[in-house]
Amino acid sequence: MFKRVCSSIRYTLTFSSLLPFQIRSTWGHFISSRHTCSSVQICSRISVSRIKAKRHQTSYQRPDFYRSELKINNILRRNEQTVNLPEFDGRGLSTVRKFESNQLPANTPNEDRRSVAACLQVTISVLLPSPSKPSLLTRCMYFLSLSLLQSKGMLFGVFDGHGGSACAQAVSERLLYYIAVAMMPKQSLAVLESGMQHGRPVPPILQWYKHRTDFNYEPASLYIDQLRIFWQELLDSDEHDEGMDPTTALTYAFKRLDADISLEAQAPFSNVLEKTAAIQTAFAGCTACVAHVGPDGIHVANAGDCRAVLGVQEADGSLSALPLSWDHNSDNEAEVERIRALHPPSERDTVVTDGRLLGVLMPLRAFGDVQFKWSLELQQSILASLKSGVDLDSVSLRHYTPPNYTSPPYLDATPEIIYHKLRPQDCFLILGTDGLWDELGNKEAVRIAGEHLNAIHLQAPITPSERQLNLGQMHELLVRRQARVSDAFDANTATHLIRYALGTGNYGELCQEKLTSMLTLPEDLARLYRDDITATVVHLNSSLARAQQT
Repeated sequence: MFKRVCSSIRYTLTFSSLLPFQIRSTWGHFISSRHTCSSVQICSRISVSRIKAKRHQTSYQRPDFYRSELKINNILRRNEQTVNLPEFDGRGLSTVRKFESNQLPANTPNEDRRSVAACLQVTISVLLPSPSKPSLLTRCMYFLSLSLLQSKGMLFGVFDGHGGSACAQAVSERLLYYIAVAMMPKQSLAVLESGMQHGRPVPPILQWYKHRTDFNYEPASLYIDQLRIFWQELLDSDEHDEGMDPTTALTYAFKRLDADISLEAQAPFSNVLEKTAAIQTAFAGCTACVAHVGPDGIHVANAGDCRAVLGVQEADGSLSALPLSWDHNSDNEAEVERIRALHPPSERDTVVTDGRLLGVLMPLRAFGDVQFKWSLELQQSILASLKSGVDLDSVSLRHYTPPNYTSPPYLDATPEIIYHKLRPQDCFLILGTDGLWDELGNKEAVRIAGEHLNAIHLQAPITPSERQLNLGQMHELLVRRQARVSDAFDANTATHLIRYALGTGNYGELCQEKLTSMLTLPEDLARLYRDDITATVVHLNSSLARAQQT
């Protein structure tokens, strides 16, 4: 996860002073006044000979502001995904009409992840007996005796990794399974367990919607074993007959997966690679925001600084932004006080310092990050068991002890749950990692998405109050209005959000020069000016909410 040293690093400020010496000179030489938009202020008078003398210090190359629009679009659209869902989901009208998603990496490799899946419930028609060595026909007959219904809604998640991508990858693959299993009734869990015990085909728990560029791995046997232990415990519980409600399931799944990640890193492994992977996952970290969209409403579970925002159409046709999550960082005073209350009064001034947990970590809730959860003795013991066969630097595992580390754990993955009952005026839900929200506010993101979806090109007449503006204010008003009538570049709403997040000028207009600059930064510089960005836009079925309201 990339976190800016100063959140105000933008082209509108002292961009040239932040660049290395030879880069400032290159930009200043190339950008003339007629190539510069209002959001780019770059200047330098360094000679070309001095540029060449220092060229070896970076891989930076002169940005091509005339790079074809096709190439820029290819960069933006490389990871975009659009899925139209069936109108009926097996029980009635679908709550979700379609979803659109996209990712733009700044890190190499990308530390963001995304997941989308529909929950499937298993119902038993006839449970056929299975011989000890079932034939292919018997297996097929058994499988056909089960019916799968999408009955527990859909799950959408965005995950922002830090300290590498290992934790975000594991959480994006596993968390949705834990949530779905927690919501399944005992009857369905019994079918899963029976299949595992007798070697029969186990029906799917989720219907995944993956993009071809998403990182896909075969589920490790360890992951399957841990998930099976989870549902076995639910089967043994006297309180799990009908499954958990979404609020309870989301909370339980977040906490359980984080605990499993911690335990797996402590487990003995005969295979060095498996042990290394488990420890990598535990020492890396990941924030998560998951939305469960059911027939009646939306449950959002958030741990960290990803965010969910609902776009709502008001009675006058305008769009408003309704936050369905709160960032868990130092800007959230209630969150800071929650953490302080968990530790002795003597640590009140050191638990959160310089806007970070123990002066180090920006998100105040996260998966993994066991260096903020384990005792120092346990950390040293686990790493010592690995050092004998593995170079820690070679696996990107850098252990450090945060200052004032006296009363762990300082971090947990318990999510904050917000429920919203669906209404006819609820149009779409935006899920994004903090790379998106670093550039766009809630209202701005909803406005951009809404105007793109509704193809707004007509502007309201000038109001009486606007007629009193002076010439400069009128010019600014016209520039802003002109920005709103520009042609839509993208069919995908998530792509459109990312385009405007990186390319918006001072007046809300799309500045092609700024966009090109941000997209052509080399790998060793991209992280300095933007983070990995993931955005998912969920289009809601207002007809369903309207029918329920009636």
